[in-house]
Amino acid sequence: MSDKIKRLVRRPARALASCLAGVFVAVSAWGAEPAVTIPPPTLDETVAPNAALEVTVLAGGCFWGVQGVFQHVKGVASAISGYTGGAPDTAHYEIVSEGESGHAESVKITFDPREITFGQILRVFFSVAHDPTELNRQGPDTGTQYRSAIFPTSDAQRRIASAYIAQLDAAHVFHSKIVTTIEPDRIFYPAEDYHQDFLTRHPTYPYIVINDLPKIENLKAKFAAIYRAKPVLVSEARASE
Repeated sequence: MSDKIKRLVRRPARALASCLAGVFVAVSAWGAEPAVTIPPPTLDETVAPNAALEVTVLAGGCFWGVQGVFQHVKGVASAISGYTGGAPDTAHYEIVSEGESGHAESVKITFDPREITFGQILRVFFSVAHDPTELNRQGPDTGTQYRSAIFPTSDAQRRIASAYIAQLDAAHVFHSKIVTTIEPDRIFYPAEDYHQDFLTRHPTYPYIVINDLPKIENLKAKFAAIYRAKPVLVSEARASE
């Protein structure tokens, strides 16, 4: 999301209210990326009956929307917003927002492969969570910190992601070539608390209304079998620890 919009989150309520009109005009020129109907991956993981939880990290623009989408996906145990791709001492919003840290706003997704496979996670990612053909941008947000990227946590994930991108490009399901990068061996750093569960906590926030809530509706419409109305939240997980 634009730096101006995100910094408003931490302002006092009165100052925030006075800026919302201008923010609404700024983001309404964009809106959510359109959902695209895509085929399932031809290459996916083989899941054993006793398979353990799996982790992957995805980046697709503002992490508010990506986190919000996957929190509504059945089989996802947690979705945490954060930063991936740069050094630990630069994994802070004020630094990442400058666009030179190497980090991407990302979401760490922990999922049960017996309920949803990695390939199915990618199908949601490419179809409704973001537009994988936009280079270093999503909607109103620009910069390498908003790049489309997959940070696989295993060689199997890397192979599945690479094969799926090739499959979708060959089928020409998007208007242009997919620009999603595959970046293995990167460390994920959780984002500040005020970014976690943002879509759920601020459903009337103009940026969320225009750019992110339509993604939830697209998820519900295109993936009804794996959509869940009650999201799995970071705050609830912490409260139960």
